[in-house]
Formats: sequence, structure tokens, C-alpha cells
Amino acid sequence: MPESNFLEDAKVTPSNLEYLRDSIRFEVEGKILIESVMIPRDPIVRLELRSPEKKLALGELELQKAFDAYRFKKAFTIPYEQWMDASLLELQFNQGEKNLPEPDERKILARGIITTPLMAKVGKVYPNEPIPDVGLYIPTGVAAIDMSRSRVFEVLYKSGSSKLELTPSNVEVIENLKTFVTENPSIISLRITGIQSPETSEGKNSRLGRDRADNLYQYLAESGLMMRDSLTEVKSRWNDWFDFRLLLRDYSKISTQRKDEYYSVLLSGAEFLDQAEQLKKISGFSTVSRDLYPRLRAAKIEIEAKPLPGLDQKQAMELREILDENKVGKSLDLGEWSIAGEFSPRLQDKEAIYSKMTELFRSALPYNNLAVVKMRMAQRTLDPEIKSKLWEEAKGLLSQASRLETSPYVLHNQAQIMILEGDYWDAYKKLSDASILTKNEDFLKMNESLRGALDIIRGDYKLATLRFDYPYTQAKDYFNKGLAYFLAKDYANATLSFEESVIADRDYGYGYYGLAMVASKNGQKEVAIIQLKKAIDTNELIYQRALIDPVFEEIRSEQAFFDIFRQNIFQN
Repeated sequence: MPESNFLEDAKVTPSNLEYLRDSIRFEVEGKILIESVMIPRDPIVRLELRSPEKKLALGELELQKAFDAYRFKKAFTIPYEQWMDASLLELQFNQGEKNLPEPDERKILARGIITTPLMAKVGKVYPNEPIPDVGLYIPTGVAAIDMSRSRVFEVLYKSGSSKLELTPSNVEVIENLKTFVTENPSIISLRITGIQSPETSEGKNSRLGRDRADNLYQYLAESGLMMRDSLTEVKSRWNDWFDFRLLLRDYSKISTQRKDEYYSVLLSGAEFLDQAEQLKKISGFSTVSRDLYPRLRAAKIEIEAKPLPGLDQKQAMELREILDENKVGKSLDLGEWSIAGEFSPRLQDKEAIYSKMTELFRSALPYNNLAVVKMRMAQRTLDPEIKSKLWEEAKGLLSQASRLETSPYVLHNQAQIMILEGDYWDAYKKLSDASILTKNEDFLKMNESLRGALDIIRGDYKLATLRFDYPYTQAKDYFNKGLAYFLAKDYANATLSFEESVIADRDYGYGYYGLAMVASKNGQKEVAIIQLKKAIDTNELIYQRALIDPVFEEIRSEQAFFDIFRQNIFQN
């Protein structure tokens, strides 16, 4: 048979296969030309999805014979399985006998599956990553779901100066800070970041931001604010548009269309000074800079703290006697037991307290909270039998709690277990019911963030962006928020959220990965490779994903892309 390329016109739509709502959907079409000197005899066209570990035969495609060609067209919907991530979609051509061992011709239609929605963080444990806490304890009533409180305070400086001046506004900020620390004396973290505006008087000194941060730290230390060095970070930002973008997001004097002009410049990847010149050319910039630049002559204090919790000494002694000596214990009520359980730092102590409470009180609280303890223990064990037993115990306890009370916390925790078991659809219904049952902002923040992560997996990207309209502190929540914006193709807000994830935790590489995805989509190859290098340096899972992720197809041909992986191998 003369040589020919019978599959030359075959194609798949979309050209990159994507995960959407638990499946992969695509259409294959093409034609096999009938030429006078090369007429294919009894042509057969088969489709196969295969990886090094597994393959899925998708069967023969029906051929419609016309005057000039055999034509084929077929749509497919395939339930997603994890092995497909590194798969190839291959079209195979034979003529003559059907059962030939090898096809006469092959054509790769697509490589890999874009599974970006499955990056949403829903509580799964991965190697070399911090173990995520799952489940929500029912609070005591004197404490919130999460006792910690986060606040941002901003002290302003004169142009070009790093000397703190006690103006009325700065005095008010410092007094508010002291009040916050008095009410929440257990400091979890404190970050002081000096920043500076792009004005000439500010931008010519690269140390100005750091000097402001050091100056403010010294003042606060001398003022008697208790700060342990291990909990305090002093840093600065220079030639960085991050803080300007934060201000611009909430700036109300310009239209959304005008803001998009600013974001186009700010996300271009150009040099800082070049961006500054481009911004000046935007209509109305003088007003924007006059309003916002003074607010960048500042030092920011980001603090997370909580009030001192727990029982008094007498109550604590009685509790210990009850637990150690199995006494009845009548003087401690449900609230006091609950406080003891909530503020015990070790899971083993919580387990003992909540277990005893199930004997003493007919309430959903101890059953729910003991279930959360079991869930978190299951997250931390490597023994599959123990893990399975703990999950079953947690489900039983939540079932008992639901019989005693219809509680949003119980619904949330049942949904969390369903999610980890892969039952996303029933879990989503429980999370929705949980949000209806309460107006508690702290609960809604946690419940809606998990619900938003499921929206991402379910393919409702724009709806997911609405779920994250809460002030977060954890890198994973910022990442999920950025992922929702990225998949909704709102790359400006995606960039901002991924940057917030990086700032919240620079060792959490997913923020960098998100920035690399945005840069790749925007055609900024060099920026994408820089961010991807930072991402893969954080852990092995990101490294393995980046190697095969079709999102980076546009930069995969760059030598620099392979260099970052080669460097990583040598370093390890």
C-alpha cells in the first residue's frame, strides 16, 4: 500500500481535554479521503485513552461513506478516574482485517487532562504537606468557633520619612491596637510590614519600607506590647504593586472598566518603573494617585490573637478528679465541661472529656465534638485499619448527635466526611442546609469556604467566587478563592488571591502554582516559569503535577521549563 496519512484531518474538541463535573467531555471528528490511487479497503477507526498504567478502549467510530471521503464524528462523556491525568487520547486506523495486533496508523489527539478544579482544598491529607484540620466543634457560647481574631492596623508616615509621628490618627490606631491586645492577650502571630509609595521622594530609597517597619517595631516594644520574637515577623515591600492593588480594588471613584485598564498594566509582568510610567498615561491617574499614594506611606500591623481560655483552678482540679478517679462530678455544668474540652490542647484530652460528657449530658455537643476529635485523629494516623475505624466511629457519633438536635455543625461535619469519601453531591446538600440554619458569621465563613471548594469541583466557578466573600487568614482559603477566580477567567482577582495565599504562607506552594497558571494563560512565559520554580521547590506533589499539567502546554516547549525540573532533581 502506498504511504498515506489517513488520519491527518482528525481532531478533538476541545483541543485540551478538561475535567468538568466529574467527567471528561469531548468530540472527535474527521474524514478519511478517498483518492483515486489510494482507496482504503474496509477502513476501521478506533479510539483509545491510555496511560502507562491503564487503558480504556472507546470503541470503533462509525464511518459514513461519501463520494470523496469516509467521515466520522462522535461525542464522548467519560467518568473521570485519576489515572487519566497522564493519559493520551489516541486514534487508531486499520484497513482490511479487524483483529490486527497493531494499527496501520496512529494519531495522538490530546495529551493529559486539565484537572485544575480538583486542586481545590477540601481537607484531604497529602504527603509532605501540613495535615489540614477537619470538622467544626460546637462552640460553648463564650467562645467562637475559632477563638482567634485577626486585625490589620496601618500607621502612616510623612513622605520620604521613617520617623513615627504621633498624629491624632496614628495615636488612635495604636490605642486600638493596644485595646485589641488587651482583649486578646494570647498572640498567635504578628507581622509588621513597611511599605512605600511609588512617589519619587519614596521610591528612591529601597530601605525606606524596612526602616519604617523597624521603627514601628521598636516603638511598640518600648510601649510595653508583649511580643515574642518567634511569633513576630518584620519585613518590607519595595517596588511592589500588591498594596496598591488592594487599595484599588475598593476604590469607588472610578469605573470597573477603568480599573481593568489599571489591572492590565499591573499584571503585565513588565518592570516596576515601566508599569509606573504606563499608569500615568491612564485617564484620571492624577486623582487616583493623589488619593491612594499617601496611604502607601505606611507600616502595616497584621496581628492574630485570642483571649485567654479555660476553667479556673478549682474547676480544673475537679475535672481532673472526675476523669482520673471516675467520680460522678455534679458541680460542673454542661457549659463548664464544654469550655474544658474546647480549650484542652491535646486531642487525647479532648477525647476523654467529650467521651465522659456523653455519659453525663443528653446533648448534641459532646457527640459532635467527640466526632471531630475522631476525624482529626483519623487524619493523623498512617494505619489504614485504625483510620477506617476512627471514620466509622465519627459517623456513628454524628448520627447520634443529629438525633438529639438539628445542628448546622453536625451537618457540616457529616458533609466533610462525605467529601473525603468522594461523595461530593450529597455533601453539598448538607452544607447548603447548614448555611440556612445559622447566621453566625464565623460558622458561615468556614462552611461557605468548604461549599465554595465544592462549587469549584462541581464546575460552578462564578458561584464559587461568591462563597469566599469573607476575611480569611489561611493560605488554603486564599488559594481556593484564587482558583475560583482563575477558572471563572477573572485573572486579575485570581492573581490578587494567589498573592494573598503566598503572603499568608510562603511555604505553601499552591499560591505560587496559581500565579504560574495565570502567567501562562496571559502568555507571560518567563513569569510563569519563575513562579512555577518557586512552587515545585515546596513539595513533591506539586513537582509531579507540574510535570504533566496541560495548563503549562504553552511553556512546555521552553528549555527553561525543563531546566527548573532538572535543577530540582540535582538539589534533591
